[in-house]
Amino acid sequence: MQIVLNGDSVETADGCTVGALLQQLGISRERVAVELNADIIPKGDYEKQLLSDGDKIEIVHFVGGG
Repeated sequence: MQIVLNGDSVETADGCTVGALLQQLGISRERVAVELNADIIPKGDYEKQLLSDGDKIEIVHFVGGG
């Protein structure tokens, strides 16, 4: 299926979850926020939140500094 990830069209498997997408991309969950179709997804829901064809995903990385 096709999703839009941070503005780019990406192919992913049917039945993919937010958690599986992060793993596929090699992104650690600790310092990211995921927005699915303009809604923030709680970290506890990453494994059960299924993606659908045409979904728009934004992944934001948190960076610490001082």
